[in-house]
Order: sequence, then C-alpha cells, then structure tokens
Amino acid sequence: MADWTQLPKELLELISKRLGTHYDVIRFRSVCSTWRSAVTAPNRCRNRFAPRFPLLPISSQFSLSKRSVFLLGSPTRSPTTSTQTNASSPSSWVIKIEEDPMNGRVQLLNPLSRSRFDSLPDNFPKPLNLLDFRVLELGEEYVLHYLTHHSVGNLYMEKVVLSCLDDNVNDFIILTIHVSGKLAMFKSSVKKWAIIQDMPSPFDDVILYKGNFYAVDNTGRTVVVGLDFETNLIAMPVFGGDKKFLVDSKGELLLVDMYLSIESEPGSSSSSAGFGFVEEYFENLALYMNERTIKFKVFKLDDVGKQWVEAKDLDDRVLFLGDGCTFSASIEDLSVCRGNCIIYVDNFFYSLGEEDGASEHCDVGVFDLESGSIGPLTKFPQFSELFWPPPHWISSTTASDVSIFVLQC
Repeated sequence: MADWTQLPKELLELISKRLGTHYDVIRFRSVCSTWRSAVTAPNRCRNRFAPRFPLLPISSQFSLSKRSVFLLGSPTRSPTTSTQTNASSPSSWVIKIEEDPMNGRVQLLNPLSRSRFDSLPDNFPKPLNLLDFRVLELGEEYVLHYLTHHSVGNLYMEKVVLSCLDDNVNDFIILTIHVSGKLAMFKSSVKKWAIIQDMPSPFDDVILYKGNFYAVDNTGRTVVVGLDFETNLIAMPVFGGDKKFLVDSKGELLLVDMYLSIESEPGSSSSSAGFGFVEEYFENLALYMNERTIKFKVFKLDDVGKQWVEAKDLDDRVLFLGDGCTFSASIEDLSVCRGNCIIYVDNFFYSLGEEDGASEHCDVGVFDLESGSIGPLTKFPQFSELFWPPPHWISSTTASDVSIFVLQC
C-alpha cells in the first residue's frame, strides 16, 4: 500500500491550492504531520475585510460579515451509503454559521434565512469540533451592517456577493442590488460605491459564478457585470414568474423562476362588511393578504443562443433558495432518497403557524419539480430532518444552552 505521508511537498502544495475553502485546507493539514508541515495554515482572518466602508447612498459607514452554509455528516455513516436508511436518525445536518475571526466564536443561523436560533438543545456540544464530522461547504453569503455611535444593524436586506482579486483579501469588489433596483458596485481600491445605470427592469438576484458577476432582473434578462461597470447580455428575458434566482448547480448556472399568488388571511373576507371595512381593508392590504409560492420553473443557460432553456429534471440535485444565498447539493451528499426538488423560504407557511413545534423552519417550503406538489417543509420529513432539531450524533455530554459556541478545526 502506498505511503501517502511521503508525497512530495511540491505536490501537496499544488493540491492545497485547489481546495475550495479554508475549512478544506484545515482538514487537509490534519491528515498527518507531514501534510501539516507542507501546507501553510489558512489565515483565520482571511474572511475579515477592512472594518469600515462608505455607506450607500449616505455618508455613514458599514462593515461586512461572511456567513457559511455547511453540511455536516455523521462520522459513522458509510461513504458508500447514498440514502438515509433510518428515518429517525438523519445522517446529515445543514447549518449556517457566522464566525468572529478574532476568537473563533460562532453563532448558528437558520440555513435559508437571516434569523438566529434562540437556543440549542441542552446536550449540544461546546466546543463543536468540525474534525469529528464529514464537512461540505454548500454556500456562503455576505451581509452589510451599518455602524453608528448607538447601533449596529443590517444595511438593507439585499443579496451581496464578493470577489477577491488575485487571492488578495484586501483587494476586493462587492456587488449588490441598490434599493432603487439598480446594481451597485464597491471597489476596495477606490473606496467608493458606483451605481450601474443599466436597468430596463429592477434586478432580482446577483451571483458570483466562475469568477464573474452575474445579475438577473425580474424579467429574466441576465447580464455579466464587468469590473469596468459595463454589462454584457448573456440571456434574453424569460417572462412568466414573479421572482428570479440564479443558482450554481454542480458548475452549471441555472435560473429558477418563482410564481406567486395572493392568498387571503383566514377571517379577512369582506363579503358581509360595509364600506368602512372595505376602505380599511385596502389601506391595510398587506395585513390581510399573503404572497404564496405556487410553483417554480427551472432553466439552463444556452450560451450560444443567449437564452434560457427550460429544464424538466434536476436529476439527483436539490436546489436551496435562501434570503442571502442560493446553493445546491446531491441526494448522496444530503443522504436523502430523492432529488429533483427545490427548498425555499416562504413566509406564507410561517403565517399559517404550523403547529409541530419546529418553529425554526416553519417558513420554509418544498417544491417537487416532477409532480408539481408544493408544501411546508414539515410535510417532507426527509428534508425537514436536515434542518432541525440537530441529529443525535451532534450531541455530547457537554451542556450548552446558548447559541454561541467555539468552533474548533
């Protein structure tokens, strides 16, 4: 049998440079002392950026934080096992973490939203050692926070994507969607924002795909955004749905089109109400009505024809549409029985108040692309167990009743 500890240092360095995340590098260095000495430890501050930037569009300042979505796998699961065999014992868990690079302390968040968990089970481990589990980084998101003398909060709830230039974390570019619906770009080299004027329609989503910025507006018109603020059309509009998402699925760029419908709240009928109620109803329409997701369509990019072509099947993939990021995973990675589904944030299910005690994920829905069926996450056990509660193999005898803990790598 080959002695992997004797691989040349030059080869180990080349391998480490092809690893996708700094967590992969950490695990790579943990194999043996030879590998550890051959590869430089990742800088714990590589996700830190200059702490202050000009705020858009006013003169205050903001900071930028990174959140990562991980899939943790049971350490006892066989590598050849592609599906979950024991429904009462899920072998994968999806989490989102926000790490303080100074002390390594981490806060857990809902994987698809920006909300934090109020508490963790009493037997949740503290610290949580990632080397004890199989770890796959599914996605990442960035959040802009405004800083004042009295408060720190989110700048505005739009998606933010970031690109580091030449592996230099101090030289980077941010792309986001301005409150006007236009694109906004920040360059660290010039330390100011620029509004990109190209906007036939308001933009819905942005993504960093194969090192380039892509943006899609609410008609499906898709552009590549250059560092010179120029946009180049890569796909014509796809009319039909109400909100567009871009997803990198196994190296392929997908467009997901969400269709919405207005649903009345129970008890909001005005059939027997007088004019006064009708007038109040329209003044407070948002309180009486909810937008409900009714279906999705998925499209693949035809580069040559510059168009989106509808895809009827995702094969073994599951797509995740979150508030701040989109990502995908295979059924083998997730240890579930079937793919071809979309898991997404939907506040309609939250407003219905699902009474199963799983308040941490009652605002999430699942759409089956093959059958067209749609419903709350709780109606799809193989997927709901990916989110909450934490699986039993995460637990330890070390008690923890708070949502902040130390992440060891």
